[in-house]
This record gives sequence, structure tokens and C-alpha cells, in this order.
Amino acid sequence: MDVVCEKCQSKFNIPDQKVPRGQVFSLTCPKCNNKVSVGTRYDTTSSFEETPAPSAKPKPGLKKTIIDEVDSSAYDASEKPFDFVEEGVETALLCEPDSAIRTKIITALYNMGYHTTAPQSHKDALKQMRFHVFDMVVLNERFGTKNPDMNNILKYLDRLNMSIRRDIFVTLITSRFRTMDNMAAFNKSVNLIVNLKNINEIEKIIRRGVTDKEIFYRVFKESLIKTGRV
Repeated sequence: MDVVCEKCQSKFNIPDQKVPRGQVFSLTCPKCNNKVSVGTRYDTTSSFEETPAPSAKPKPGLKKTIIDEVDSSAYDASEKPFDFVEEGVETALLCEPDSAIRTKIITALYNMGYHTTAPQSHKDALKQMRFHVFDMVVLNERFGTKNPDMNNILKYLDRLNMSIRRDIFVTLITSRFRTMDNMAAFNKSVNLIVNLKNINEIEKIIRRGVTDKEIFYRVFKESLIKTGRV
């Protein structure tokens, strides 16, 4: 497997036999000592025999998580979030349990041009994420859980291959952190923090966050294009 350091753009190879399959792992860049996260959840280099069948049962003694249950379920077209989306239209997944807050966020996303779906449960959200890669995810950290540090949507996003996750803008709705707290966003592996007390300004806050991300990644994406990696 070839790995590229996002900090210094150094490229190095890891023997395939040493790469853990179906998970996210970290390693240190030998050139700049930057910590590099590598995901193999959607690694297409594995042979068909190496990929467990969708209906495969978990190993004895291992507890099956909600994410595992959703991943192993049979295909059901009714679980797709959209029947048809025009080319160029950006999509958003909204996971917010409070109906009043959900209405405000849907309005903000509509004004920004997003085609939005708002599942009623975390299980429905995970099913929709099986069929569609959203441009925007707005997630209340307590959606589907009483413990905000055990949110299954965040866990699912953490498992995604970095090349996929990088293109998803994740906004975390919380009452624990301040709006636009960059350190909290980094620790939670999201792009933007919005405190509930600022929910009435969420459109302006998200617009600012998206703009900041585009500026941050502009040089990086241009470098990928110039080197033929995109």
C-alpha cells in the first residue's frame, strides 16, 4: 500500500501483509514525524476471498455493534436517502433529535443549496450512509445516544477512508464546547463545532466554516492535481 503524508507530501510504501484490513490505523511519517491516519475500510485492493460476505456472522465472543449490524444487512433500496439527485447538487445528512432545532437547520441548509435528508434514528442514518456519500453531515452529539462520546455516527465517520472522509464537511452540534472551537473540533475529528446557544446563527457559522475549509485545502488539492493523484 502506498501512503502519502499530508504534511510533507512524502510517499512511502507499506507491505500489504502488514496492513490491517477493515480498520483505521496510524503511523509516523519517516521524514517529518507527522502522524498519518490510514483507513482500509474501503480498500479495493483486497481480493474477493479476503472480504467477508455481507451475511457473515461475527466471531464467537465478539459483541456485534450497531455499525456491524447495518453493514451486514441485506440490500434494501428503500433505505436509499434519495431516489434521484441532479448532477452538481450537494447533499446533507441532518441528525438532530429536537424538531424545532431540526427545522432551523433544514432551513439553513436549504438556503445554502443542500438537498437534505433527516433520518429519525441513528440506525436509519447509518443505513443511508451505506448508499450515499454526503457532502455535509450536521450531527447532534447526543443523537441516538445518552453518552456524546459514544456516538455511532462519529464512529462510522472515523472508519471511513481518509480520501472519502476529507470531502465530507462534518458539523457537530453540542452544548459542551464553544462555537468554532478548533481544538475541540480537532479532538472530535469534525470540521466545525456549533454550540446550541448559537443555533439561530447556524447558517452564517456553517458558511464561514465551509469557506475556511476550502481555503485550507485549496493548495493541497492543487498539488494532488499537479502530481496526477486526482
